[in-house]
Amino acid sequence: MTGDRERAGGEPGRVTGEREGAGGEPGRVTAGREGAGGEPGRVTGGREDVGGEPGRPRVAVVEAYSALARRVLARPARLGRTRLVAVDGPSGAGKSVFAARLADALAALPGGERPPVVHTDDLLDGWDDQFTFWSRLEERVLAPLRAGQPGAYQRYSWVRRGFLPRAVPVPVAPVLLVEGVSAARAAIRPELSLAVFVTAPAPLRRARALDRDGPQILPELRRWHAGERAHFAADRTAAHADLVVDGAPALPHDAARYLVRHPASCGDVASRGAPR
Repeated sequence: MTGDRERAGGEPGRVTGEREGAGGEPGRVTAGREGAGGEPGRVTGGREDVGGEPGRPRVAVVEAYSALARRVLARPARLGRTRLVAVDGPSGAGKSVFAARLADALAALPGGERPPVVHTDDLLDGWDDQFTFWSRLEERVLAPLRAGQPGAYQRYSWVRRGFLPRAVPVPVAPVLLVEGVSAARAAIRPELSLAVFVTAPAPLRRARALDRDGPQILPELRRWHAGERAHFAADRTAAHADLVVDGAPALPHDAARYLVRHPASCGDVASRGAPR
């Protein structure tokens, strides 16, 4: 199965660098250091090249994971007593890395605890179960938590081609992270406290997957990517996300402590992220 990796970050606190602008000309991106309390720092650069209007300057926002963790806890719980955070996006974009870093940030808060993280890849019954796994997640994890009871699921082994016998417990916790393709689908949207969409260029995502799992997965990977594109277009997942994250930022930053919002999301992310 495909995995997620992220590029190495820059020096702590540094938010200056170069991006390629229109016509291949380098666009300078600069910003001061992040303010007290982890407030996002706005960064402007060359021309918009992803989902923006022609000629519009690109804008990126750097935000501390600690600040995002506090925002998650400030939001209401909508899955019983649990704040459900869905981390969605295409394979190889950096979802699992993002989820791990957000979990670390939640654990590091005063009085915090590390939330359980459920990876949807662990619930798939092989490649052909790309989207039909959802009933398994609903019955074994979401429904019990909705009722205030702990859940449990069996993890799929991509080596053994079957589910392992030992159950993985999912306790009732203040926050649950669900990470994977279609995690923020329309069916669960009303119960999400935060919907995150992580994105990265397709060639890089493919290279990450092949680097991890080998070239023998290429036929299945192509079919998987086609399924992703169809699903995201129909579901409009990115448009409904509270936060769109750049999973392959060119901006130098401390990747362990800071995330970079995707430029296409920076104009309206605050309004999408308002309590629903």
